[in-house]
Amino acid sequence: MIAQPTDNSASPSDYDLMEKAVAGERLTYEEGLQLMQCNDLAALGRAADAVTRRLHPESYRTYNIDRNINYTNICTAVCDFCAFYRGPKSDEGYVLPIEEILDKVKETVEIGGDQILLQGGLHHEFKLEWYEDMLRAIKSQFPQVNIHGFSPPEIYHFTKMSKLPLETVLTRLRDAGLGSMPGGGAEILVDRVRKEITRGKVLTDDWLNVMRVWHQLGGRSSATMMFGHVETLAERVEHLERLRQVQDETQGFTAYICWTFQPDNTDMSHIPTVGPFDYLRTTAVSRLYLDNFTNIQASWVTQGLKIGQLAMLHGANDMGSLMIEENVVAQAGTVHFLTLDDIRSAITELGYQPRQRNVFYQLIDKEIESIIATDKTDTNSLPIVS
Repeated sequence: MIAQPTDNSASPSDYDLMEKAVAGERLTYEEGLQLMQCNDLAALGRAADAVTRRLHPESYRTYNIDRNINYTNICTAVCDFCAFYRGPKSDEGYVLPIEEILDKVKETVEIGGDQILLQGGLHHEFKLEWYEDMLRAIKSQFPQVNIHGFSPPEIYHFTKMSKLPLETVLTRLRDAGLGSMPGGGAEILVDRVRKEITRGKVLTDDWLNVMRVWHQLGGRSSATMMFGHVETLAERVEHLERLRQVQDETQGFTAYICWTFQPDNTDMSHIPTVGPFDYLRTTAVSRLYLDNFTNIQASWVTQGLKIGQLAMLHGANDMGSLMIEENVVAQAGTVHFLTLDDIRSAITELGYQPRQRNVFYQLIDKEIESIIATDKTDTNSLPIVS
């Protein structure tokens, strides 16, 4: 039971809804919005943790090791929330040479990573063949590495640049070595919000359709939400509802991750930063609402170690990635450094065994731990951001 306090921080019906979600019953949109407006964070956390324990009764919680390789920052879209991108005419734009990309993959493998997160801006010149060549070059040298690459805005852009159907583009990328797809570029999946904060970027239905077709082809992906800017609480729940609908259709999402907008160095720097209370509440409500998502990740990258750890008591069952390189959030001035020991200790302090997993949430730590044990590389001294 979700204990009901004697103060007026929430109406009794809020606790009824929490009990409903804990029992495994689906919340409606209106009920999700009611909980998103609830200020009893302790009760929401207990309910979300109860759902997590029902879905994950095992004695461990997970993390992974990967690297975010941003192959270019040149982008034709104009996103007011992004401090990373540079326009096609900017002298600060770059495209990583394939040799540098391969070196980054090699470094990741050497410290026990099994995956790279490969994302970039919407480049104004490259056709599909350029991306296929990059994938093949990586897989030819590192066939064991999963390429978690190309978010829906990039995929949609590829279809326009190459004038090819979506299914053709996704099939060719899969055949070239794309292993899974990140949920980047979702922001808030409501067109009112998307049109206000970005121009030249995929809208809601097409973002979701990229995921839908990828899943229909047998692919798996993650789903995300960046909140705390111009959206309303109702629009956060609408975002969750759209994700839940696609998951009902395809069961292709492996995990959901939400994080807060980082305003520094962006054209939206006047917007106040969302605090830990709102982050934890949104994480908890997401766990209660997304009844068909098995996994929810904490976002220590934007929140820091302690709030990321608290997220594991508010619905998350995964600490996310060691992420030995991260560039996009870092450009907005948010730089949190964690070591492998930090992540493992955070899980241990909560009473769980830390286990390493891959993007498909398969445990792989027995093999990796033997590599780390015999490797002289000091993984605890490696920086997260280069």
